[in-house]
Amino acid sequence: MIGAEGLPGGLPRTLLATEQAAIMEQLAEGVILTDTAGRITYVNDAAARLYGVRQPGVGPQDYAGAYQLLTEDGRPYPSHQLPLTRAVRDGEVVSDARWRIRRADGSEIIAQGSARPIRDNHGKQLGAVLAMHDETARVQAERALREETQALETLNRVGATVASELELERIVQTVTDAGVALIGASMGAFFYNATNEAGESMLLYTLSGIDRHAFDRYPMPRTSLLFRPTLAGESLVRSDDVLRDPRYGKSPPYHGLPPDHPPVRSYLAVPVVSRSGRVLGGLFFGHPEPGRFLPRHEQLMAGIAAHAAIAIDNANLYAVAQREVEERRAAEERLRELNETLEQRVETRTRERDRAWKHSRDLQAVLDERGRFLQVNDAWCAMLGWQPADVVGHHAYEFIHADDRPAGERAFFTHLARGPAFENRMRHKDGSFRCISWVVSQDEDTIYASGRDVSEQKEQARALAQAEAALRQSQKMEAVGHLTGGIAHDFNNMLAVVIGSLDMLRRRLPEGGPERRHAGNAMEAADRAATLTQRLLAFARQQPLSPKPVDANALVAGMYELLRHAIGADIRLDVLLADELWPTLADANQLENAILNLAVNARDAMPGGGRLTIETANVTLDKRYAAGHADVEPGDYVSITVTDAGVGMPPEVARRAFDPFFTTKQTGQGTGLGLSQVYGFVKQSGGHVAIYSEPGHGTSVKVYLPRMTGEAAEQETGVSAAPLPAGRQELVLLVDDEPAVRQINAEALRELGYRVLEADGAVGALDMLDAHPDVALLLTDVVMPDIDGRRLAAEARRRRPGLKVLFTTGYSPAAVQHNGKLDADAPLLGKPYTLDELGRKLRQVLEGA
Repeated sequence: MIGAEGLPGGLPRTLLATEQAAIMEQLAEGVILTDTAGRITYVNDAAARLYGVRQPGVGPQDYAGAYQLLTEDGRPYPSHQLPLTRAVRDGEVVSDARWRIRRADGSEIIAQGSARPIRDNHGKQLGAVLAMHDETARVQAERALREETQALETLNRVGATVASELELERIVQTVTDAGVALIGASMGAFFYNATNEAGESMLLYTLSGIDRHAFDRYPMPRTSLLFRPTLAGESLVRSDDVLRDPRYGKSPPYHGLPPDHPPVRSYLAVPVVSRSGRVLGGLFFGHPEPGRFLPRHEQLMAGIAAHAAIAIDNANLYAVAQREVEERRAAEERLRELNETLEQRVETRTRERDRAWKHSRDLQAVLDERGRFLQVNDAWCAMLGWQPADVVGHHAYEFIHADDRPAGERAFFTHLARGPAFENRMRHKDGSFRCISWVVSQDEDTIYASGRDVSEQKEQARALAQAEAALRQSQKMEAVGHLTGGIAHDFNNMLAVVIGSLDMLRRRLPEGGPERRHAGNAMEAADRAATLTQRLLAFARQQPLSPKPVDANALVAGMYELLRHAIGADIRLDVLLADELWPTLADANQLENAILNLAVNARDAMPGGGRLTIETANVTLDKRYAAGHADVEPGDYVSITVTDAGVGMPPEVARRAFDPFFTTKQTGQGTGLGLSQVYGFVKQSGGHVAIYSEPGHGTSVKVYLPRMTGEAAEQETGVSAAPLPAGRQELVLLVDDEPAVRQINAEALRELGYRVLEADGAVGALDMLDAHPDVALLLTDVVMPDIDGRRLAAEARRRRPGLKVLFTTGYSPAAVQHNGKLDADAPLLGKPYTLDELGRKLRQVLEGA
């Protein structure tokens, strides 16, 4: 409540009784008192809040000066029309007056109230009182209701107008003008598609609120990303500020509004789409102020767009109908002119239609509403083996696969009417099925159908899916191969130390003693571990191979007795060798191991006995087969097939058969590396391996090795079984980055009668080589950090031409890169090895054997 010091002219607070003042302060309505001169004498708290001040602090001013009053439309209120002025000056009672008030913070509200004079008991006027309340919310609601009513009326009026309009340009101009009026846009445009008499598509437009020539220098809006979502019929677009909208760039190529475009900040665009889904055009509106368009405007323009779509469809239909009428009139005229030749022309047209029907490569059919064939063309015989007489009069269900039929004959017509295109499987006369893609149309109770055989496309899709699955399996096996190869390499280094130490220890122990026997047992276990790592390397395709020309017939025949003993007497062994079998290039020892592994697996699959068949053949794998199997090149192959009559495998087991450590045998009966070793060897040899199995019907494993072309290489002379030659005190440079391996190899070399220089890497080895010109042989590991053994050997031979080199390795990445093939001048000794193997290999290299 205002204090006495804030009253105009310093009027005392006692003008109102204390009780009356208290009551006035509790009122929800704002109350203002003035004296007879129109100066404010009292303002209650409600009135102060209404004006946006806590305490008005009004000086000796009149009501109009103290509070900025405006009429409802925002203009200054004439002072002689103020309710208080009329109450003070004329003693008039003013009821239900409405005005705007500009509050202290600059905002505006709408107030409603009444003013009446204040008189004493003798009728003398003492002043006036104004009672008022905030009417803003109700006025805004009334205004919104009026605007909504006007919008609905406009929509209805536009709908009624364009519904009866058949001129396209008037329709689009009407909806454009209506849109500008409805949403208060400064400019609007309707871009729409039309077809001229020549059948050419054109993009036209109408404008509202702006001169048409303002757009003459701009290209059609289809070139701008700003217009694209609307013209493509994708979505409605609203932007509060296109110049700041991140969806539209500003730098070239320009994606927003072009330079010198009429000022637009707020932007609203609505696609106009026909009932058939065809994009007819778009409504576009703009305003120079940002944030002018609201979600409500989107709804209004969606309604306008719907009216426009219907009207344009109707106009287009009318235009089509008019053209049809004109064409019909012209046709009638032509018919009158050509009446004499009409019958001949009809006959010619009929023959042409029948010829197209008869010779179509696609299935053509006419059916009734119950799905019975009324007529079919000759393609039914070429595609499905049925003569037309076999089909006409029969129900379509008789030829459709049972799983592709809709439920019940009555649903046939409804099923086809759901969509113009579908696929099903049609029965061939031989009992097989073809996948047919149908396109249908209907005319009252008649169905017209055209079908194309897509079986080959479906088969190609299935083949592609199988190829992708095979590729994923190959990638998985490749990853596992890298892992197992690394493990085998590290394990071989450890075994080299174990076997070398045990070999020298066993040689120094007395014959027949328990210590010699224990050392022998340990050596036997270490040999089995070495064999296990060789299988890991074979699976990883990282074993060193020595491929030579191989006659698979001779190799399999030579293994007969070995296989006979390996599989047991209760299994019959059949060997079927192909005539004129092509030669192949492979490591014969590894191929024998692969065949033996497959034979042993087959034996284990026939615990009660059975038949094992090994067959060779010349095979050509075509592109179609290669497309369905990863890492297979089409071409000529020599196949070796091992087939058993055992228990077989379900598909999920067969898919994992080549995985390392996967086995169906009981614990302790297998390592799960037999088939993995076969897989790795065949892949490393450039071949392919496939497995076919059915539970209860046995298993067949096919190994494909590439056919060798050209002259056969000379067979390698076998290794002599002569006694181990001793060294002659030649100086050997030993290089290995593993200290334990280097130490045991150095002792082994001295044991064999050689002098030894040791180096842990290539740098130290080259320094020693320069310092000792009498080095006779370089014994180096292949895989070493920084500089590997092959690069070291190359540099050593550059410095010392003719230097003998012997490589040793657990596995070699270079061997993997070259499919395991080694150069002729690069002898290799695989880890782990015995003292005998090391001694013989050293003499072979030093003596050039």
